Order: sequence, then C-alpha cells, then structure tokens
Amino acid sequence: MQITIAGAGIGGLATALSLHAAGFADVVVHEAAEEIRPLGVGINLLPHAVRELTELGLADRLAAIAVPTAELAYFNRYGQAIWSEPRGLDAGYRWPQYSVHRGRLQLLLLDAVRERLGTDAVRTGSRITGLSHDSDLLVGADGIHSAVRAALFPGEGAPPWNGLVLWRGTTYGKPFLTGRSMIMAGDGSQKFVAYPIGDGRQINWIAERPLDGEPPERGNWNRPADLAAIVEHFADWQFDWLDVPGIITGAEAAYEYPMVDREPLPYWTRDDVVLLGDAAHAMYPIGSNGASQAIIDARVLAHSLATTGSAAAYEEIRRPATTALQLANRQQGPEVVMRLAHERAPDGFHDIEQVVPLAERTEIAASYKRIAGFDPALLNERASWSVR
Repeated sequence: MQITIAGAGIGGLATALSLHAAGFADVVVHEAAEEIRPLGVGINLLPHAVRELTELGLADRLAAIAVPTAELAYFNRYGQAIWSEPRGLDAGYRWPQYSVHRGRLQLLLLDAVRERLGTDAVRTGSRITGLSHDSDLLVGADGIHSAVRAALFPGEGAPPWNGLVLWRGTTYGKPFLTGRSMIMAGDGSQKFVAYPIGDGRQINWIAERPLDGEPPERGNWNRPADLAAIVEHFADWQFDWLDVPGIITGAEAAYEYPMVDREPLPYWTRDDVVLLGDAAHAMYPIGSNGASQAIIDARVLAHSLATTGSAAAYEEIRRPATTALQLANRQQGPEVVMRLAHERAPDGFHDIEQVVPLAERTEIAASYKRIAGFDPALLNERASWSVR
C-alpha cells in the first residue's frame, strides 16, 4: 500500500513511524515548509502517548530531551492550593509523563523517520493542497488549517474562537515546588501555567485571559507578543513559591495565540482519504492533550490499516473519543476546579475542603482521565496497538 501523509508535524511524523512499525514501507510525508525547524515552546506528553512512543522504540531518546512530570497542581489567583496529584510513574502508570520542547520532539521524530524510512521519506517544500494524490491513501495530518479537511468540508471557515487569548514563552529561572511540577493558577477566565522543560532550568509558561475585540489571526502559534502588555495583567500574581510577573518579563520572547478549536466532524474518512490529529479534532489546549491525541491517532490508524486493510476501525475508535474530549475541553476539563474555587471563594479561602470538597475535586480529575483515555488502571491494562 502506498501512503501519502500531508504534514510533518508531530502527528504526521508519528503516523509515518507507526505505519513503518506496522509493516508499511511505501510511506512519504509532504511538508509545506522549506525547512523543519525546532519552533514552538513546551508541550506535555501524557502517559498514554509516552506508551505509544515507547512501543515505537523511542523511550531513551525521549527521556534524554524531556523532564518527567512529578505532579500537577492547581492554585487560585492568590497562590492558594486547590488540588494536586502525582503524575506519570509517581501516579502508578507504567510510563512517565513528560514536559518537552515541541520543536525538539518534532526533530526527534523527524530523525527517526529518516533513519527508518529513508532520507527521502520526508519531502519539505511540498504542499498538499487538496485531495489529489498519487497513492492508495492520503492521511491529512496538516493541522488546524488543514487543506485536506477544507477539501472534504468546504466552506467551514476560520476556527471558532472562545474570546480568550494565550501568550506563551520560556524563561530561565530557579526551580519551584518539586522542581518537576506543572502548575496552573487562576480562575475561570484568567490563568497562568508553568512547568520546566529542557534541562529543568527553562520554565515554559502560558498566560491566558479574555481579549477585547477580534483576534488578528486564528491558529498561528508564532505571532510575537509584547511582554510588557502581558505582564500588566499579572502584575500582582506574586506567590511565596513563584514570581509570575518575573517569569513573564524574564522571557526573551512570547507568542500570542487566540484560543480556538474546530467543530467535531460527522466523519473523518472518505474513499482514499483520512484525517488525523488537529486536522481531525483540533481542541482547546486544556488538559495537555493535543499532541498526545495525535500520537494515539497515528498508532490506531496504523493498527487499523494493518489488521483490517481500511481506516474504518480507526475512525470508529478515535472519532467518538476525541469528540467527547473536544467538548470536555470547551467546559474547561479538569481546570474547572479553578473556576469553582473562584466562584465560591473569590477573595480566597482558609480551607479548600469548605469550598470544593475533596470528593468533588477527585471526581473532576478522575472523570477527565477517563474521557481522555489515560485512567491509570485502564491504560496499564489495555492491549497494545502494536501489530508485530
């Protein structure tokens, strides 16, 4: 089977590796950019995605460039603790959770594709503009502005925006909390996220708040932002354990991104075309699931093609799961605990148990893990998507 992949992002490259591992040798990835460079900032890979990369033989390479996340902790805008939980191996998973620079992960996957499929397997400066292709299957893994998706669903228009803007950057600073903590602080609309990447001294951060007026661009992660304009909204977010304005102003650069997603689709496959990753199910960056879900897509698609000869099983498994996740993220996913704490105690609290009881916090976290597919027991016991 000849397979063409549109897009050499994390999803497209993971698909090429998954197909190769499943026995497909004739796979070519087409990337519109003339050169694949390590762009972007930090992302998280949840244990269900790390499992898939491990089963692709990339565990050691991944561990060498990533920070294993020890805990996820939520705070209100005053730095008071709402909820914390261990992550990765510390939470009983058989695989770690990692924080990693997106660009370094992309290059790791790119190197593996070229090693295993050949140097010509990824063709840069080669844009797929529609459904025409000289192969048995076209995989549209070309992102939130997918040309393949647009050809399948013409007239869809720009990604819908929810009124919030994200600013993202990285800053070198001293470790906080465990030194491997991922933290989120805020309320229902304004928040700050931080976690270490690289050698652990580089702090990846995200600042989020409502934006007045219409955003200039939707779906562009690389639009520069003014640090001074960002920090003014977080000037009083000084915690005993984290200097939020100091982290923002300490960045060399920051990037602005309106929070957008895509509407769930009625189907992903038609004839000899299938969608994957953001092209299929772009979702709000809540719960650290975007890249992880694309990697899982890749593995399930390869398994479906190898075991049934079609992508039907892939869509049957993945489309309902990601649709539920898209909708859950629109309701703030596990981050809803910050909104609940703010609504019930807008000026802070003395005892979180009196505001958001432990049983409620526990169920919010557990419910999201079930929806997103990384409940510890279910993930640890699930059969592998490997086919040989």
